[in-house]
Amino acid sequence: MRELDARVRRDLSLIDYPSRAWVPPRTHAGEAVLDVAIVGGGQGGLATAFGLRREKIDNIAVFDRNPDGLAGPWVTFARMLTLRTPKHVTGPDLGIPSLSPRAWFEARHGSDAWEALDKISRQDWQEYLNWFRRVLTLPVRSGITVSAIEPVPTADGHLLRLTLDSATGTETRLARKVVLATGIDGSGAWHVPRFIRDAVPADRWAHTSGEIEFGRLHGARIGVLGAGASAFDNAATALEAGAATVTLCLRRPELPRVNPYRWMENAGFLGHFASLPDLDRWRFMKRIFDLNQPPPQDTFWRCRRHAGFSLRTGCPWLGARMERDEIVVDTPDGALRFDFLIVGTGFQVDLSLRPELANFATNIALWRDRFTPPAAEQNALLGSHPYLGAGFEFLERDPGQTPALRHIHNFTFGATPSMGLSGASISGMRYGVARLVGGLSRALFLDDARAHLQSLLDYDTPELVSLDPPS
Repeated sequence: MRELDARVRRDLSLIDYPSRAWVPPRTHAGEAVLDVAIVGGGQGGLATAFGLRREKIDNIAVFDRNPDGLAGPWVTFARMLTLRTPKHVTGPDLGIPSLSPRAWFEARHGSDAWEALDKISRQDWQEYLNWFRRVLTLPVRSGITVSAIEPVPTADGHLLRLTLDSATGTETRLARKVVLATGIDGSGAWHVPRFIRDAVPADRWAHTSGEIEFGRLHGARIGVLGAGASAFDNAATALEAGAATVTLCLRRPELPRVNPYRWMENAGFLGHFASLPDLDRWRFMKRIFDLNQPPPQDTFWRCRRHAGFSLRTGCPWLGARMERDEIVVDTPDGALRFDFLIVGTGFQVDLSLRPELANFATNIALWRDRFTPPAAEQNALLGSHPYLGAGFEFLERDPGQTPALRHIHNFTFGATPSMGLSGASISGMRYGVARLVGGLSRALFLDDARAHLQSLLDYDTPELVSLDPPS
């Protein structure tokens, strides 16, 4: 890896232009102010930090709630064997070949191993991201939860104060811009139907995003709710841990077959979707949401190879109750009886559920506030997503009420209807990070335009230093 590390440093030095930081340092009431604070140190947060560094915006910090080296879902609650994206998809490298997943993989395992590889394992992806962070010396602080963001009025606008909680206490930091790179659920929260939470003891169910002691499910009857890849991943993991039976139920009459993500992986859509008119963006996204995303073929067969696996389509769960020591789930097909439930119902988009946005959520513009689709094309889920500006920034529903909102940039899955695939998707990162970083850089420059003009007016470094020819 030392050879690859050296190649990364050389590659970056070869394209190091412009080479100096340009954002004027700022303090407020004697306190240093970050130019950009990034919340989330997973793939989106790391790539954003790298992109800002390339633009010579160096006064940044990344805060991640997870322990060091465990940012993101890859070795915590992700239970797939490999990534779902093809191995050739590049991510945080931002076009630098020596920083690509392939360069790292070949340095670690050899070129023959890459050629033989189908998809990158999630463990390797985590190790790649950890290496990426290390080789670029990105300023990540682990074990830090950003519990609140509040506006701080200044003479020329607003700053943002972040409350940072850790095992050692609470502190605050000021920042000019904040990027929320908080992943799939970063615009809401993981969703569990209330009838499960109310009727089933907490130790008898788990969401796919939570900790599950699969070892204690040996010999158990497991019910899984959901049709997404994560539901199948967890079903397979339970079966591999020795569950007697796993019954996966979904409300759709048929399992989704077509994956619109594979269609979206083209330069035109990834690069320019965000420039479309609202109606066109709505129609693209409605089709994508309607198709949903099926489990990968290998994930499906991972379940199907077990005799104890069964799939029930058109079988929504209508209610649940406890009878003695059994969980009884009511469905249109009758009652199903289980020992444990795994809930793969994804997440709900609701910015009021994010504690860090409590000071802003009621005035964040949503798609339903800015766009009314034709009557036949209504979609409540799409309408609940934030309606973002060109640089992923939040916009005000009622202008003038919370002007500091423009300094908060949403780089989560919730940005998808506005911006297309972006921070929570490896497939869209190459284009999404460039758009985000460009928006941040542009905003920082325009906000400081007078200071930059004054710097030019004060500039007096001579280039012509002698009128006499050299002797």
